[in-house]
Formats: sequence, structure tokens, C-alpha cells
Amino acid sequence: MHLTATLERSARQYPDKAALVFGDEEITYAELLDRARRAASVFIEAGVTPGDRVAVMTYNTPGFVVAAFGAWFAGASLVPVNHKFAAPEVAYALDHSGAAVGVVSGALATTATGGGPDFRWMTTETGHHDLPDFDALVGEASPIAGPVDSDLDTVAQILYTSGTTSSPKGCLHTHRTLSSLAPSLAATLGFTAEERFLLAMPIWHAAPLNDWLLTMISLGATTVLMREFDPTAFLPAVEKHRITAFFGSPIAYLLPIQLADAGKLNFADHDLSTASKWLYGGASLGEHTARRLVEAYRSTQFFQVYGMSEMGPAGTALYPHEQVAKAGSIGRGGMVGIDLRLVDANGVDVGRGGTGEIWLRGDTRMIGYLDNDAATADSFVGEWFRTGDVARMDDDGYLYIVDRLKDVIIVGGENIHSQEVEEVLRGHPRLADVAVIGRPHAEWGETVVAVCVTVDGQDITVDEVRDFLGDKLARYKLPREVVVVDALPRNPSGKIVKHVLRAEI
Repeated sequence: MHLTATLERSARQYPDKAALVFGDEEITYAELLDRARRAASVFIEAGVTPGDRVAVMTYNTPGFVVAAFGAWFAGASLVPVNHKFAAPEVAYALDHSGAAVGVVSGALATTATGGGPDFRWMTTETGHHDLPDFDALVGEASPIAGPVDSDLDTVAQILYTSGTTSSPKGCLHTHRTLSSLAPSLAATLGFTAEERFLLAMPIWHAAPLNDWLLTMISLGATTVLMREFDPTAFLPAVEKHRITAFFGSPIAYLLPIQLADAGKLNFADHDLSTASKWLYGGASLGEHTARRLVEAYRSTQFFQVYGMSEMGPAGTALYPHEQVAKAGSIGRGGMVGIDLRLVDANGVDVGRGGTGEIWLRGDTRMIGYLDNDAATADSFVGEWFRTGDVARMDDDGYLYIVDRLKDVIIVGGENIHSQEVEEVLRGHPRLADVAVIGRPHAEWGETVVAVCVTVDGQDITVDEVRDFLGDKLARYKLPREVVVVDALPRNPSGKIVKHVLRAEI
């Protein structure tokens, strides 16, 4: 289904129902459809034609949603831009995508115009100097009339990857690939039109935008927008808005627990009983952490979701009854409509007890990377997408991510999965965070380096680290160097950006 048709359907079926809630403002489906059609007129008046690209760089505000659907009603593609980008990164996104016009939160306009000084920006939420006011223009415009081009295979979105192993690449998603997500997620996770989804993770990111916002709109459910995630406002928002579902990285769940441990928050003060789907992704949970979440949130309804931007994202799910018994796993098969294989370096399927690369296929897969045929060819094998994630399969068929292919460290011909070493090191009482990378070595090929954030900010020696790991891992896996840093570089989904770390170290 064309993405504009998903909004039209919900507006016909639920015209007076809240599509979006932002603070004290409620926007019904009929109002959202009207604003989107008016936004299309604004873009067309600005010179946007079918096939053009519209950049949107905002906080989690209604302006993002109106601009996105306005772009689609105008026949253009959406280019979501990371609101945390510095000016040079904005410039890269604009130049690489070839965007024609953009919408930016007023508070971000200085950075946006720094990255695109001659680019045609409009502001939403608040104004900025002489830039046109997108919200005002939408209010004054006449809605476009008639249906839009309903070709499902036109590009709807250029979604930039998180760039954990290289510079971000632009995933080309069509109306067909993106509209295929809602049926898969609804069937897998049990979403209905009665959901009230709290969207607090950055809206321009793959899962919040495509998995959750677009699915809620397709179902006719309500999305509650939190401008930015705030651990002190999180639980009150769940209670106030009677939230049924929330998605966040593990740290989003752990920060309120840390506040509670420090006596700055009391879970018992908040009614969280309406929430039936606590979703997390970006990293797995160990058994101890899984039990802490169940206890703190007074719920067993936790779901781990795994996916890739290139797949929508869609991938696998670990269900509530599996959270403790299979802690750390991403599940044992694809979501509804998603097929999964675990293969070795020769493309041969790996059985239970083995380790290999995850391959995925399904209608949600992108059609390729923007202007990067080589990367596209390297990632596709027929219908399959090579994720680059290395996983092991246990005797019950459950998958556990052990590394990224590009993060595997080869020491003297031996493969070392960095996440295996990291997982053990996280048990060290003096370490608050850790990443393991390889450093080139003239004789051994690579040597193992542990990059550590200590609890007290003091140094930790390589001997301390090796002594702790000595009876837990083979000697060739032990770090030969330790580097202490204040913080590890992470992308918005919480993943450590190891190519940045390798460049820094």
C-alpha cells in the first residue's frame, strides 16, 4: 500500500481519533490528513516535484510527521536527518541525498544552516531568523486535491544507516517495502488499533519511524510523541497517557532504575499497568538485567526486537516467556513475513551449535544503497540480505549475536569475536562500559585492545584485566592492551561505533 493510502484509510475509519499526542495537543486522523495535504502544497509551491527529496531534521514533534506525509503526498522521497548531527554531517546528508528542500526544528536551525547555508530550509516548532515558518505555511495553504501517484515501487525514503563499521549509507526504501512492515509487526507483536505508543527514541531513526510510527498510523492507533527521551519524565508519561507500548534501547529502561537506586525516583509512585509491550533493541540483555527490568517495571511483558535498517528494520523477536531463560538471545527465527538463515563463509547453512552470518529476506528489504552499486551487490545474495552480524545458534535453535563480521579480530590466524570478550569483561566490578577492538600488529596480524570506562574514572591495568579473564577465556582472546576513556562513542540506537573508536585509538 502507498504510505499516503495508509493515512487516508485510518482517517476514513477513525477521523476523530487522536493520531498524534504532543504535550497537551491532540491531532486527530482527519486533522493529520488535512495538514499532510496542505504540507504537500507547501512543498510543491517551493518547487518540489515527483522524485525530489525532502530532508527533515527535527525533534519528536508533529512537524516531522506532517512533513513526512506532505513529502509523500507531493510525490517526493523523505530524507530523515539525525538531529544530533554537526554541520559537516548535515552537509554530507544533504549533498549525498540530493535533497531539494528541508524542514528543521527551529532550535536546530543554526546547525542545519551551517551544514547547508544555501539550502532551502523551513522551520517547525519554533522560528529562526528569516527562515520560512513551515507550520504557518501549512496552516495557510490549500490541501492538494486528488490522489497521488500510487506506484508502490517509487522510492519513499532514503534512510541512512547507523554507520557502526563505515560511513553511513543511504538505504532506498519504497512505499512497498515500508508498508510491508506494519502487517509483519502487528502479527508478530500483537499490535491493534487500541495501542497508545510512546515514541521517545529519535523519530528520524529506523525503528521509531518505520516500525512504530508508520505501524501505528497504518493501524489507526495513537502515537504519543516525547520531544526527547527524558528518564525523569518517562514513567509519568506512561501513566498520564495510558501508554500500552514503548520501545527503547536497554539504557532507556536502565536509566530510571539508576535514578531509583539513587533515591531520585520511585517506581511505586507510577501506575504502569496499561503497558503490555515493553520493547527493546539495539543491544541484548543478560539474565541479571532482564530480571531487574521485570522487577522494576512490575511486568514480564518484555520483547527483544532485532532488525537492520536495510530490512526496514525487521528481523527477529524474543518473546516475554523467553526473556530470562534465553537472556541475550534475539530469538529463534524471523518475524512473520521474514525468513532467516545462518550461513558460513561459503554460504552453507549452519546447524544448531554452529556460528555463522545472519541472512534475512522479506518484502521489507530495501532495493539498494543510494549511488553505491558495489555495496548493494556485496549485501545482496539473490533475495537475501547479508546482515554482517555473526551469531551462534544454541541447541534449541535460539540465536545469539557474537559480533559484526568487520569487528572479528584475527590474531595469528585465530578468529576472536569481540562481543564474547566484552560480555565477560562487563562482569568486572571496576568497569562501567567496555569495547574490544583489534589493532594492527606486524607479527600477529592484529592484537586485542580493551577500551574501558571505569566506574571511578581511574586507570585499570592490562594485568588486572587479564587476571580477571584468565580462567574464563582462552589465552589468545585476552587483551594485550587496555585503554581507559571517559565514554565510548555510540550511535542513537546505543550501539558502539567501532570504526570511530578504532580511528580514535
